[in-house]
Amino acid sequence: MMRDAFSSYHPAVNFLYFALVLLFTMVFMHPAALLISLIGAFAWSAYLGGRRAVCINLLYMVPMLLLTALVNPAFNHEGATMLLYLPTGNPLTLESILYGFAASTMLIAVLCWLSCYNKIITSDKFVYLFGRIIPAMSLILSMVLRFVPKFQQQLKTVSNAQKCVGRDVSNGSLFSRAKHGVKILSIMITWALENAIETADSMKSRGYGLPGRTAFSIYRFDERDRAALWTIGGLGGYILMMALAGGFGYRYFPTFRIAPWDAWSVSGMAAYIGLCLTPLIIDLADDYKWKRLSARQMTDIKRGNAGEGTA
Repeated sequence: MMRDAFSSYHPAVNFLYFALVLLFTMVFMHPAALLISLIGAFAWSAYLGGRRAVCINLLYMVPMLLLTALVNPAFNHEGATMLLYLPTGNPLTLESILYGFAASTMLIAVLCWLSCYNKIITSDKFVYLFGRIIPAMSLILSMVLRFVPKFQQQLKTVSNAQKCVGRDVSNGSLFSRAKHGVKILSIMITWALENAIETADSMKSRGYGLPGRTAFSIYRFDERDRAALWTIGGLGGYILMMALAGGFGYRYFPTFRIAPWDAWSVSGMAAYIGLCLTPLIIDLADDYKWKRLSARQMTDIKRGNAGEGTA
């Protein structure tokens, strides 16, 4: 995993970015816009997760892409360009195939963006943003998002402990495996209930819900955050204006058509590329500065050592 600079920005900047890219990905079904969003999400996901993220994306998302694209023509028979008739007697149209690929691309892009969201928007950032607006809901969501990885980690710990005493789900007959699985499930349920009680007692001891209670925050909105917010908001506003002007126009039925390419549509797509690649550009620029600074420090150290040797 690479060090991420975009996550160090103010939570408002992070949330605005994900709100825009997720909204645009789900709304813009233009083939070029979908491809831009997918490439941007995949590239950033690979940067954040490294080789493991690339393997997961290729192993799970590519089959999902193909499956979703192939299932849609089997149920959707709209379109004017008929290719052949299925054994059921229903027509297979080019437009239904194209729409299936577009819908599956949109789904995969959204999943990639959400995987990046889970790495950038932590529970404390979410509570900081919405704690005053929807305190109960923000607390519940943050606790749920935090509970899932804790539950997985505890399940792995319990499974390894049970394996050491020969009571894992991979040992024994089918009945024994089921019995061991029920035992692990019982342990996990007990742990979850105890953890909930401990969390409630901890919140009560810290005065949660009392009037006048304040919350500590380490986030400060500085000039860097202001510049990023204006950049992301400006790109999002320009993309929205170009979309309302018809630059992202498309249709899949009854025939496939996209808006003609002109200077406005090209500029809108260019802005969309800039928006989708913004965090990756920030991270790569930060990596370049970090490597350049490290190289300069190493050069200074070597010069100092050479000077001492000469003296």
